[in-house]
Amino acid sequence: MSETSAVPASEPPPVKMGVLQRFVDQVTRKKTITEDFHETSLRKCLTTFDITLLGIGHMVGAGIYVLTGAVVRLKAGPSTVLSYFFAGMTAFLSALCYAEFGARVPKAGSAYSYTYVTVGEIWGFVIGWNILLEHIIGAAAVARAWSASFDSLLHQAIRNGTITHVGYLSRDSAWFSEYPDFLACLFAIVMFCVVATGAKFSIRFNSVFTIFNGGVILFIICAGLYFADTNNWSNTDNGGFFPFGFTGTLAGAASCFFAYIGFEGIAVSGEESKHPEKSIPIATGVSLLVVTFIYMLVSVTLTLMIPYTMTDTSAAFPLAFAARGAYWAKYIVALGTLFGLSTSMLGTAFSLPRSVYAMANDGLLFECFARVHPKTQTPLYAVGVFGLISCLMALFFDIDTLIEFMSIGTLTAYTIVAACIIILRYLPVSKCQFELKPEEVVGKEEDFATENSTILKKSKSHDDFGRLKQRLKNIPILRNYEPGDAVIIAVVLMTISMALFTSTLIYGMPLLKAGTWWLVIFMLLFGAMVVFSYMIIIAHEQNDAFMTFQIPFVPLLPAVSIFLNLALMFSLSYLTWIRLVIWMAIGLLVYFLYGMHHSRENRAASGYGHIVELPTDTVTGAAIPNLDEDIREQQPPRKDEGLF
Repeated sequence: MSETSAVPASEPPPVKMGVLQRFVDQVTRKKTITEDFHETSLRKCLTTFDITLLGIGHMVGAGIYVLTGAVVRLKAGPSTVLSYFFAGMTAFLSALCYAEFGARVPKAGSAYSYTYVTVGEIWGFVIGWNILLEHIIGAAAVARAWSASFDSLLHQAIRNGTITHVGYLSRDSAWFSEYPDFLACLFAIVMFCVVATGAKFSIRFNSVFTIFNGGVILFIICAGLYFADTNNWSNTDNGGFFPFGFTGTLAGAASCFFAYIGFEGIAVSGEESKHPEKSIPIATGVSLLVVTFIYMLVSVTLTLMIPYTMTDTSAAFPLAFAARGAYWAKYIVALGTLFGLSTSMLGTAFSLPRSVYAMANDGLLFECFARVHPKTQTPLYAVGVFGLISCLMALFFDIDTLIEFMSIGTLTAYTIVAACIIILRYLPVSKCQFELKPEEVVGKEEDFATENSTILKKSKSHDDFGRLKQRLKNIPILRNYEPGDAVIIAVVLMTISMALFTSTLIYGMPLLKAGTWWLVIFMLLFGAMVVFSYMIIIAHEQNDAFMTFQIPFVPLLPAVSIFLNLALMFSLSYLTWIRLVIWMAIGLLVYFLYGMHHSRENRAASGYGHIVELPTDTVTGAAIPNLDEDIREQQPPRKDEGLF
């Protein structure tokens, strides 16, 4: 054989494979947890009581005054009581996942930070982008509800005057509101200005309004039950307790989920909490249980006061009292509605700029949004720009459109957080991203991620985390995977299987009732895939080395949370999915054109983000100001320095 014939005719192009591998490595890199991870330029001034009231105030205003009337009248009728219960249980499971991450990763950004640390950059960006959508639209929806409640006191004078002098914005449109709501826009501007003054003032403002709102809610329940008529639940002429069927109850639960998103504000405030490892879990659990109980009581009250067909979707409780002849109560409830919606708006406006700050601080959004004002210690650029977007949405979009659009983004975030909990619980210590970097550890190698870590505790089974259990370690195929990798694949497969199962169940319900054999086989197949994936997960050893709060019954509770979130998502309309696709397309453009190249992790990997020894003043020892921005960007700003 000649020498030329010994040379292969063709070889795979190594350059292209190298480019593809680098791309995958870039978008899946994880945020590194370092020794200074808990340092922040935000002020740590919030107590457990402050954060609990923040969560309650955020949730109660939105749930009672924004949603209840619309869900009762259009989706569930008296069974709204169960809709709130189902949504509350789903939210509670998601909240447990948030509480575990919030105690372990007390950084602004909530689910964004958790996902970035656990499963990688692009997933973190996707969740962060959806959280921004949630807060932008949440603030706009509450501003719309506040405007409608105020207008109800004036017998729709603002609405009618705007249409008369300005004209219609649209008629019967699924995208825009009937008229531009200038009052809602103005109210949103005022609340974002309050948030810009600083965290402590915002929380005090919220606490006072929340306590007053609690008194009004107590009045609504007591006075409303005085007018209770059980025939409103049993009257078959109006459809009885389930006028829209159980599917209507489930659709109502999907919308009611909007009412519970306030608990995410608790996790977002973790970076400003004095003791986040304790405050976040306590505030999350207490606020959700209290709020779920309140929601169920007020929905019982409303549906027993008047037939569901008489419910007003914009100002349900004031007009319900008016329908029973209690006109004096109408004004008390309307005033309480304004205070309740103010606390809800404040909670959303408080969370939005902190989520933007977290992403911008990591380089995934524009750097200016991470600048913190030296006096108020709030990210003013983030407040201004994204607050303006929310104000414009309040001006042009209808409340029903806003609520559904927000719910699907929120449920997407909660689903991925629950999946991250399972993944993290089965990762070995070396992959969990919560240990100190080796170069930062002083001492023996065996001390790494044990004695020198404030999060991890000593455990004899550290080497077994993520591996197959001893009695199962000879299972074919699975024994060939690196620790933690098989669980990641199983979680992805389980989530896809659950999505197929729930979508088939919801969209194919008429065919299932008719006993269509092939659809039943598909349901059994998807169910078997869920069970198979779950069995793979529990065949591995859990990581029990964390000292902070941990959700019990993993992977069962996070798996149930994923299932319920997906069920609620597929109960939303197709227009909501279209809007989500458009929003995500915009977000991915931002990431691939800017965030992927400017992220701190990318600059560190490229040699631009390494920590540089700053020159210091020979007298004070402080860093000399006006250094090159590339050098200073990795250094946490001093509390007396600021970034402006």
